[in-house]
Amino acid sequence: MTRHVKIGEAKTHLSALLVEVEAGEDLVICRGPTPIARVTRVGRSEERAALLATIRRERAKQKAVTTSEILSWRHEGHTH
Repeated sequence: MTRHVKIGEAKTHLSALLVEVEAGEDLVICRGPTPIARVTRVGRSEERAALLATIRRERAKQKAVTTSEILSWRHEGHTH
């Protein structure tokens, strides 16, 4: 989720806002209604590497999807 705050609020509550960023929330700082900066959590390379390894391991367990299967899903749930 992205939270928009004005510059004054960001200056006044920077420490609390950074706690929210550390928890995973994105922060957009605005001058009036205009966004001027985005603050996001710096990803830890070890966490990212572990996540990618998990995703690759799980994907390797899945069977390949054929083109005909994908095409059959196109209209799944649609009524004519």
